[in-house]
Amino acid sequence: MTRAARARMVAAVLLALLLAGCTPGFLPGVGASGGTPATAPTTSKTPDLAAARTAAGIADCAGGSGASPVAGGLPDVALECLGGGSSVRLASLRGPMVVNLWAQWCEPCRSESTYLAAFAAGQTKVAVLGIDYSDPQTGLAIEFAKETGMTYAHLVDQENTLKGPLGVTGIPYTFLIDAQGRIIARHPGQFISLENVQQWVEKGLRS
Repeated sequence: MTRAARARMVAAVLLALLLAGCTPGFLPGVGASGGTPATAPTTSKTPDLAAARTAAGIADCAGGSGASPVAGGLPDVALECLGGGSSVRLASLRGPMVVNLWAQWCEPCRSESTYLAAFAAGQTKVAVLGIDYSDPQTGLAIEFAKETGMTYAHLVDQENTLKGPLGVTGIPYTFLIDAQGRIIARHPGQFISLENVQQWVEKGLRS
């Protein structure tokens, strides 16, 4: 093999390796900040997650209203509270309530988290519930919620249970639930300001 032919072969191999490294898995359907990884990091073990949640000032999970499922509402599945200790049947939840799906590895989720935290802290008429979605690192999720001020209650959906019933194609993804338990608005992608959250909720409740 001539020197020129050998050089062309090496160049072709390097090009193939570079192209392979540019195609990681992504979940489609996220907001303007780009995609979110389809594969989350490996599980991180925390000795006492419930104690970590309490120390972080994150609210315990309420059990729901006990009401029956409604057409157009959340699916009739139970999710565990972030850090454990209890579970909540989603179909029994009644609003007005903002339900936000997020994960600690999701950069758009981090970008919008302070707006959701400010919305939750600035009013009492609309409840806010977080769902740590597709995220095996519960300890890091608790740290994330603490750092970003999301001290309202959170559930955990590590197995992507809501993907099919709710058509979740990426996170962040937010739902608005009315007093009858129906989903009245959806917000795929991130919020860009506190005013963005407020206006979306107000519009949804008026419709």
